[in-house]
Amino acid sequence: QVQLVESGGGLVQAGGSLRLSCAASGDVISLASMRWHRQGPGKSRELVAKITSGGGIHYADSVKGRFTISNNMAKNAVYLQMNSLQPEDTAVYYCNLEGTGFGPGEWEYWGQGNQVTVTS
Repeated sequence: QVQLVESGGGLVQAGGSLRLSCAASGDVISLASMRWHRQGPGKSRELVAKITSGGGIHYADSVKGRFTISNNMAKNAVYLQMNSLQPEDTAVYYCNLEGTGFGPGEWEYWGQGNQVTVTS
């Protein structure tokens, strides 16, 4: 079993910054792929950023140049630094991790979600 704990959301004015964190514990040997998704009001869930254990990084066009994804493999954690936030970034942000543990195959888990609200 793997537990994901997210933190760092909140309320910020446009132009401000927030940093999200997501840490995995339990049956974790290594992380393979770490993603941040978001779901805004009335919208479908979308991929915001992804980082792999090999260092490959991908961003949605809407956040390029403003958001930075990073990880700490020793802490089994992934982070999302969000700068120059805009009201359209308002959403619930979810971390999504894939990795391996002592059991067979890979596991995939989602965090509980963290509300980010950006006011104009």
